[in-house]
Amino acid sequence: MNGMNMGKIMKQAQEMQKKMAAEQGEIENQDFTGVSPEEMVTVTFGGNRKMKDMQVKPEAIDPDDPDMLSDLVISAVNDALAKIEETTQNKMGKYTKGMNIPGM
Repeated sequence: MNGMNMGKIMKQAQEMQKKMAAEQGEIENQDFTGVSPEEMVTVTFGGNRKMKDMQVKPEAIDPDDPDMLSDLVISAVNDALAKIEETTQNKMGKYTKGMNIPGM
């Protein structure tokens, strides 16, 4: 390979890296909302997977059944995290397709 081709490859790699960073930034600036069944619990996460907000409907709070509220929170959180993962795969997967990179 001559120097010209290697330089071109390096430039393309740098451009791809910039695009990836920009798309990752877009994901991190997005909000993702997860809901439990019957929308009893709603959570909002940033794309950085940090919870920003949680809303619990009063009827979800049953002092005789605290496990129900726990299940609803878990369901809403998992829903939001699944949406983040799906968006990340859709946006970033095109860069990692065919590569064996954990977490992508």
